[in-house]
Amino acid sequence: MMTRCTVTVASMVKEVQFVERRQAEWEAWDRHLAPAGKTRRQTSALPHDLLPGSFRRLCRDLALARDRHYSAHLVESLHRRVLAAHQRVYGAGNLGFAALFGFVGRDFPQLVRREWRYVTTAALLFFVPIVLMLIWLNIQPEAVYLLLSPEQVEQYQSMYSPTARHLGRPRSASSEWAMWAFYIANNVRIDFQCFAGGVAFGVGAVFFMLYNGLMIGAVAGYLTQLGYVETFWGFVAGHSAFELIGAVLSGAAGLKLGMALIAPGERSRLAALKENAAIAVRLLYGAAGLTFLAAFIEAFWSPLRGLPFSLKIGVGIALWLLTLAYLLLAGRGTARAA
Repeated sequence: MMTRCTVTVASMVKEVQFVERRQAEWEAWDRHLAPAGKTRRQTSALPHDLLPGSFRRLCRDLALARDRHYSAHLVESLHRRVLAAHQRVYGAGNLGFAALFGFVGRDFPQLVRREWRYVTTAALLFFVPIVLMLIWLNIQPEAVYLLLSPEQVEQYQSMYSPTARHLGRPRSASSEWAMWAFYIANNVRIDFQCFAGGVAFGVGAVFFMLYNGLMIGAVAGYLTQLGYVETFWGFVAGHSAFELIGAVLSGAAGLKLGMALIAPGERSRLAALKENAAIAVRLLYGAAGLTFLAAFIEAFWSPLRGLPFSLKIGVGIALWLLTLAYLLLAGRGTARAA
């Protein structure tokens, strides 16, 4: 009996210490989640760019309270906060143009910056093989057959040949709209591979980023050494920013999933996967938007032969600069204002 009482008292002491340590952030959530009609100073709300991290800590608090069998009142209050916070952070039920514009203009670029470690890792895994293959194929062109079959090489040559009837058009596409559908299907396949591969402890995401980087670099390097500079680079310049950055962000989302399984921390792997998936899916939404833009440009702008090569390259460079500026700068003012 004495031992049981001692254990109970120790548990109560731990609960009190737990509440004292975390109470301030819980109260900040209460102020942040207060209805708009009630008096609530904006300065009392949690900063917008800190919401995901704070939400993760709130979920961890709930998990700890349950695992340690703290009082039902504490567990229930944390559960209510988690439900309300999830709706606020991830916009459950918040549909419409206002939510879409908020995501595009503020939330998505902020999310990309918050997840910069995954984005940077994905970019290295994707772009380094492209650059290496570009260099290697210009030195040793026959190395292209290590990755591509002779039939694939012949197909790419015919698609980007200066004498090609429809520049960049595969045999299966008979019109610009058919090309658009083909490019969407191809780009979505690559993005989904990079994203879904994260479920295999991130190994699949790493593999598909490396593989697609090698394939893209092999095609680009081989066609460049053939002399198809204007036809190939003029074709890919306009849509390359959206397409390649979309693939990188899909890979970053896949790495986010994989990390939940590799290093879940104090959470169970399932809880970590659910939490990271909520973030990874939002990265994938933005990547999908970039992929659809890339497919549209690739189908209707990239094949145009009447435009000067310098104009196509100039537009491509401008789109790269604008896309990078958007991801690096958009939403910074609103983050500080929050």
